[in-house]
Amino acid sequence: MQKVLGHMRKAIQQYDMIKDGDRIAVGVSGGKDSVALLVGLARLRSFIGISYDITALTIDPAFSGIPGDYSAITSLCEELGVDHVIIPTQIGEIVFDARKEPNPCSLCSRMRRGALTNSAAELSCNKIALGHNFDDTVETFLMNLFNEGRIGCYSPVTELEDREIQLIRPLVLTEEREIRRAVKRSGLTIVKSVCPADGHTNRQRTKELIAQLERSDRGFRDRIFGAMVRGDIDGWGIKKGSP
Repeated sequence: MQKVLGHMRKAIQQYDMIKDGDRIAVGVSGGKDSVALLVGLARLRSFIGISYDITALTIDPAFSGIPGDYSAITSLCEELGVDHVIIPTQIGEIVFDARKEPNPCSLCSRMRRGALTNSAAELSCNKIALGHNFDDTVETFLMNLFNEGRIGCYSPVTELEDREIQLIRPLVLTEEREIRRAVKRSGLTIVKSVCPADGHTNRQRTKELIAQLERSDRGFRDRIFGAMVRGDIDGWGIKKGSP
């Protein structure tokens, strides 16, 4: 977990993600990324030199109309001394049953993000931490390029000016394999996704394409990310004075 903490600390400092007095809602779906994010932010408080509060916030989509079991996350939060708030929704039923979306990920993501933002505001949080990692970032850039014909990605820090809330992504310098390894070695329990579209998404296809290109041309992902940084695409450029 130390390597993950190091990458998180670098991202937080490099992109000025957290300041003294911040109240951060950590979006915790129960997957490996969100669990690592939660543990990392909880542990970083003891040595990063920034005073902030965190609350774990889980949006339950209730796929197939069945509430999710997040008891493992609640137990982890108790160990970490962090409050855990679960928000029940009908997102799963709306997306898959009522709307029968052929491409459900976009609508589901928007609805979950909206529920997360509303809940964070109700909890008086001024920041929301999301679990996007290094691989997610490269995948999103290529998905936007290939599928929409545009150059762009989410930002390491995103201002939601209408809500006076920032979205921050402390895991963006951490590779997915490092997160997987850290979660396994730390014995952390994850909540397996029961989403009907899991493993059959455009992101999964992009992930597989990148893996194939990386095998034949090592360093492909790093060069893509490097281009984003050098071009300062959507705020990815390294700011002057950053470590």
